[in-house]
Amino acid sequence: MALHGSSFCYKVKFIDLRNFKGQHCPWINSISSPSPKPNIFLSERHHCLKKLHVGGGTQPLALPARLLSLRACKVRSEDSEEVASGESIVLDEQTLIRELQAAIEEENYTQAAKIRDSLKVLQEDSKAAVLAANSRFYTAFRKGDLAAMQSLWEKADNVCCVHPGASGVLGYDDVMESWELVWMNYDFPLDIELKNVRVHFRGDVGYVTCVEFVRTKGRSWGAQFVTNVFEKIDGQWFISVHHASPVDL
Repeated sequence: MALHGSSFCYKVKFIDLRNFKGQHCPWINSISSPSPKPNIFLSERHHCLKKLHVGGGTQPLALPARLLSLRACKVRSEDSEEVASGESIVLDEQTLIRELQAAIEEENYTQAAKIRDSLKVLQEDSKAAVLAANSRFYTAFRKGDLAAMQSLWEKADNVCCVHPGASGVLGYDDVMESWELVWMNYDFPLDIELKNVRVHFRGDVGYVTCVEFVRTKGRSWGAQFVTNVFEKIDGQWFISVHHASPVDL
């Protein structure tokens, strides 16, 4: 992730080694980075051997064209008429709300108080679970732990990651590759501070908004306004959207 407001960036060029034999590889673009030190990264994905030359530069963040898309980021929405399982929070929450309203209408305030307390506990548990998932995301980010990052994302084609200054990267595989590319010249661990953290949820979908401050060693802070969307799948919260927009300090 590029650090807006910081004093550095890098440029990555994708070069098809077969070009020297007259062959063409369509994936050629540039990407910015928070470190000017040289590096080389090899990839054999997509049946096209690529060599990434990393050096100093002043270009803004730009991910490979194959990873960029103008399509809107969407959280998966299941609008089926199937009955939710007994463990579904949205079903439990809606049931408790209906029971609370019924108890109030019947002027059974003792029962209403009990239902209200149960509803509050359910909501606090969900809030804590979403915040814990957000914390795991930033732990992986701070350490540059790609394996942990891979385990935190929903493995679906409609997940979306928007790095600062870039269009959305769609699909699990491309999102993971984008983190690899953005991290390739970072010095870990990173300094990351979160401010104005707010969590919202309903049923099996929740999202966290915050201001994210990131700094590598010897560099100035960069700030992004972030929205992280999580979905609960088989009892576990996975991130499905990460959107970071640069803000002025």
